[in-house]
Amino acid sequence: MSLKELTKTYAPMELDEICLNKLEVIGTRLQSENKKYNLTALTADEDIAILHFADCLQLVKNVDFAGKTVVDVGCGGGFPSLVIGAAEPSAKVHALDSTAKKLGFVAETATLAGMDNISTLVGRAEELVADRRESFDIAVSRGVSRLNILAELCLPYVKVGGLFAAMKGAGGESEAAEAEKGIARLGGKLKAIIPAPVKGGEDHCVVVIEKLRPTPKEYPRQYNKIKKNPM
Repeated sequence: MSLKELTKTYAPMELDEICLNKLEVIGTRLQSENKKYNLTALTADEDIAILHFADCLQLVKNVDFAGKTVVDVGCGGGFPSLVIGAAEPSAKVHALDSTAKKLGFVAETATLAGMDNISTLVGRAEELVADRRESFDIAVSRGVSRLNILAELCLPYVKVGGLFAAMKGAGGESEAAEAEKGIARLGGKLKAIIPAPVKGGEDHCVVVIEKLRPTPKEYPRQYNKIKKNPM
């Protein structure tokens, strides 16, 4: 089967032809440009369809992105940001990463796929938040760090009443328990742990945290402090 057919087969939700065409462009470009940008070890058609597209589509299936402003913290090669943008055109997605080269790939790929709802932010999450504190409806991340680190980097970006959704593997539930007190200190509360299985990743889940109160101004700390003494 072609990449497009595999994407349709493994997707956990119905995708229209426009979305499938956008994802095909994203996947094809990931294959052709991967060596230049060092984006992923997964470039076979089936791997892209399952572990990049279906995995990120589980997030789209379980979180309402329609009309929302979204920040993807530590987006790397654009996952889940590019997939969110393709599947939900009304979302305004901001891909954030400290590596400008990878964001170049994201921006060029979005343009080639005909997506005008993707923008990029280059810099460290704990530094860029100064001008963007509590300005997004949803923050997302995909396996960047443990949740007790991610929460401190992501929750300050989220408006009160908004969500932080973290894509996690087998350790999602234990990470959520470990991070629960820190999440509360940051103004959040665990809302749900949603199973998000894909072939080869049956234990994947989405950890959803609701923002109840403003994050205290002293957070996020410098990254070396976050890593040395996570919440």
